[in-house]
Amino acid sequence: MSEQADQQSPEAPTAPPVTTAEEEGEYVPKQVVADDLDGLSLEDAIAGTIVNFDDGDIVKGTVVKVDKDEVLLDIGYKSEGVIPIRELSIRHDVDPNEIVSMGEEIEALVLQKEDKEGRLILSKKRAQYERAWGTIEKVKESGGVVSGPVIEVVKGGLILDIGLRGFLPASLVELRRVRDLQPYVGKSLEAKIIELDKNRNHVVLSRRAWLAETQEVRRGTVSSVVNFGAFVDLGGMDGLVHVSELSWKHVDHPSSVVQVGDEIDVQVLEVDLDRERISLSLKATQQDPWQEFASNHRVGELVYGRVTKLVPFGAFVQVGEGIEGLVHISEMAQHHVDLPEQVVTPGEELWVKIIDLDLQRRRISLSIKQAAEGGVVAQEYQEAFGEHAYDEHGEYIGSTTEFEPETEAQAAWADLAAEYSTSDRPPVAQEEPATEAPAAEAPAEAPAAEAPAAAPEEPPAAPAEEAPAAPAEEAPAAPAEEAPPA
Repeated sequence: MSEQADQQSPEAPTAPPVTTAEEEGEYVPKQVVADDLDGLSLEDAIAGTIVNFDDGDIVKGTVVKVDKDEVLLDIGYKSEGVIPIRELSIRHDVDPNEIVSMGEEIEALVLQKEDKEGRLILSKKRAQYERAWGTIEKVKESGGVVSGPVIEVVKGGLILDIGLRGFLPASLVELRRVRDLQPYVGKSLEAKIIELDKNRNHVVLSRRAWLAETQEVRRGTVSSVVNFGAFVDLGGMDGLVHVSELSWKHVDHPSSVVQVGDEIDVQVLEVDLDRERISLSLKATQQDPWQEFASNHRVGELVYGRVTKLVPFGAFVQVGEGIEGLVHISEMAQHHVDLPEQVVTPGEELWVKIIDLDLQRRRISLSIKQAAEGGVVAQEYQEAFGEHAYDEHGEYIGSTTEFEPETEAQAAWADLAAEYSTSDRPPVAQEEPATEAPAAEAPAEAPAAEAPAAAPEEPPAAPAEEAPAAPAEEAPAAPAEEAPPA
């Protein structure tokens, strides 16, 4: 049976022999891997492929995953880095797929090398900030122009994407103020940088400044003045300067600024061919007083001003041409103040300290209370009230500028001015013998018949004391009161 079975069963196929022998029949081992580590251990070789970095460094990587709330970035580390949606773009509420795509190579800033969950946290937005700041600072120094799309309307202005969030105040969008800012969203605008603060991540732009440089300036003659502005003949065609474009300060009537026949430089704001109208601006050719004040003054300086208006929450003080600041009621005195009129009155002139200057909102915060503590006076007051105007005891001795009378009435006080300028302190603080006072010369317009009354060799005590009283009290009183606290 077994032989029969063997005859009936087919022979099992035999596998071909596995061999690496060459034709001669010798066995040659097949090389599976090559040792290219140059003597390094496997652990050291793996460690050498991992990128070294610290918090705050900028790294490059490839996008390997895009989710609705985060993006994964391969930077060659032991794990992928995570970019949260809020750190992806300077724009708010964006779709990550609109910002990055799979396989794209991008830069990111390391926020945390390892968070509580062991993840590497990155920020594309902040890496973009760091790169942009270097460019923005160079543009600001050179007086150049930046451009970018409007991505958002915020309170008081627009946000431009210039590599970072640039704020364009509503008052600086056009040469004239714009009420509806929504149509600007999505448009690309050019602007100049007027304020830069990296610590606060703060960039303020002005499109008006750029327009002022690029708009055409024409010279014309005022042809007529009406209640709502002035018409200017530009040489065969008339344009209108609206009352709001005549001056940076309030204008009651155009005639207070220009008169018929005046030759003025105006800037062309708009040319409407369909309606045959030309809009002009006179103030666009002049420097913005707020910008000028902000450039010449710093927080902490003392300035001299005049109270213009009292309100329940404080007092407005004019500190420059067309420039008013607010002294809040809490900054009026060291003690509690119920009403501003308890401390100041309209028309009163006094020293105040600048405690905040907001050019965007055109607000200046002032303090009477802090001015009383002393400080550095602004540049325009340095000649009269700088350090040289005080003695070693802190007493105000005034300016070293010589008194030059401009009228006959002023010349009558020349002797007192000479005495005041050579003394160590104001005459009101001096105790001089009555006989040394120039009693006869003090009254400039005294009748000749009264002159001998002061001439006796032994004048009565009362007249001798009364004669210099008027000049001593009247002349130095103003400088003594106006001097800023030392």
